[in-house]
Amino acid sequence: MICGFDYGTSNCALGIVQDSSVRLVALEGDHTFLPSTLYALDRDLITEAVGRNIQGFQSRQTFAELRQNALTRAKRARYEEDIADDDQTLFFGRAAFDEYFQWPEEGYFVKSPKSFLGGAGLRAEHIHFFEDVVTVMMQNIKQRAERSLGADITHTVIGRPVNFQGIDAEVSNRQALEILTTAGKRAGFKEIEFLYEPIAAGLDFEVAMTENKTVLVVDIGGGTTDCAMVRMGPDYVQKEDRRSDFLSHTGERIGGNDLDIQIAGKHLMPLFGMNSLLKTGLPMPTQMYWNAITTNDVSAIATFNSMETKNQIHQMRLDASEPKLIERFLRMREEKHNYHIVRSAEEAKIALSDSQSYLASLDYIEAALEATITRDELAKSITSPLEKMLNLMSAAIEQAGEKPDLIYMTGGSAKSPVIRDAIQQRIGDIPVLDGDHFGSVAAGLTVWSERIFK
Repeated sequence: MICGFDYGTSNCALGIVQDSSVRLVALEGDHTFLPSTLYALDRDLITEAVGRNIQGFQSRQTFAELRQNALTRAKRARYEEDIADDDQTLFFGRAAFDEYFQWPEEGYFVKSPKSFLGGAGLRAEHIHFFEDVVTVMMQNIKQRAERSLGADITHTVIGRPVNFQGIDAEVSNRQALEILTTAGKRAGFKEIEFLYEPIAAGLDFEVAMTENKTVLVVDIGGGTTDCAMVRMGPDYVQKEDRRSDFLSHTGERIGGNDLDIQIAGKHLMPLFGMNSLLKTGLPMPTQMYWNAITTNDVSAIATFNSMETKNQIHQMRLDASEPKLIERFLRMREEKHNYHIVRSAEEAKIALSDSQSYLASLDYIEAALEATITRDELAKSITSPLEKMLNLMSAAIEQAGEKPDLIYMTGGSAKSPVIRDAIQQRIGDIPVLDGDHFGSVAAGLTVWSERIFK
């Protein structure tokens, strides 16, 4: 079978064409979207699971040779933790969140691994580990889809952002695509192609268009914001070569996760002493607070988890005018609740799309610990990343050399009225239409997969 595969920063989805219509496959109960999360009882058990799931004796042998050290550590972890061979060791999607929320200190939690794939300065062991994380997630999704469909999936088009990282974009893109290709092959896909995510979202929209338009497609994903100016409509929809229809594209590693981090920093981290004072009257250093919640940056999280940071927090507690706040911060670090805090910020962002005020509960850290966030406060806290998103839209229009007839919005964060109002102010009186905020990319990838593989 042929599929479109949206391996997204926040969610994953897989689509097929059935009876001439695109259908997203149920991956978790009735849900067609699986959160891009993974929880493992031990990180080396991720590599072990990849090896067990690889098809073909020779391929498994080759992988075992490449990952000999990690597989040895996995055996040791099973022995030391008394993990039986048939025990479940990996959890995906909502189940991964559930395990992490219940046992944050015990296992290894990964959220939005796609954010890391283009990271500069990754050593070989980091790249190998991310290959394994992506592979095991792809294996899991492919297996779920095949069970649901009762057929093997062999060919896929996978979505990709315009740029995985802003710095050294060409090198970053090559590294990320190599990881995704390796993972896809190990997951069992025989043929893999890639398509820009904003273009995929546009293809899904184009199917229903009744007249030709120049469309600015804006895809605000979890990890990146991507824009494309595309000529679309009934005269273009059946063309196999669309290169002349794509007038411009822009993209940067700034997305919904960055909004969540800003919300967490401005509204939740003060509960842990951020913006409080030292006994000297000087402000508390803030970098370690930002390191705690910048969960899409490998180096920031590594620094936060280091012994040096632990010692700094202990010293801060002695120097602080409100030491109880720093004790709370230290406890949050020891119990590994930083991902949960960013999740709470994301929940606030989602809720404030429909209401003017939201009470964020952090009772998983301490009873009755909470913070009220208003929509106006949210707007002020995301000014910096939002401005970068708006600049990408303006750059796409400028590169195309013409104004769009309409703007087509997709991606989870595109639902926010704060973002929509800012776009309307920047772009002017141009109609803004909504796509399926979570399904447009997967549907467009599916349309393209049928076109190129049939």
